[in-house]
Amino acid sequence: MGAGVGVSALDLAGWKMQARDEWIGWSDRQRRHHLQRIVNNGRFLILPWVHVKGLASKILALSARQMPRDWESRYGHRPLLLETLVDTVRFRGTCYRAANWIHVGQTTGRGRMDREHASHGRAIKDIYVYPLARDVRQHLRGS
Repeated sequence: MGAGVGVSALDLAGWKMQARDEWIGWSDRQRRHHLQRIVNNGRFLILPWVHVKGLASKILALSARQMPRDWESRYGHRPLLLETLVDTVRFRGTCYRAANWIHVGQTTGRGRMDREHASHGRAIKDIYVYPLARDVRQHLRGS
């Protein structure tokens, strides 16, 4: 991508996120069946000394356009939704909003490795999603 721009790290979606799951409107069974159609944008960074107007939203838009084809080629299925989490203590999520990502709520703050709920409420993050298909919620519910 160039000096100063961190490439997005894509990963499987978070197993359960209440705000996202409510936005989609799916049941536990539907989530188990369709979760692999959601891809998490785990990291996105433009270093502070890089100043190019609109760079972040442009990169996000280009990535969202190319990623579904690459993902399907690699994993054999096309994703329907991108998601990302923004730590609002450190960031505002401005580039996601500028790139038309949808804010659907917040996490509970425990993280995927907190199996005992010991960190509940400590690292609450904003959840943003980006639909890759029309009627994405209906597709993710299987209808």
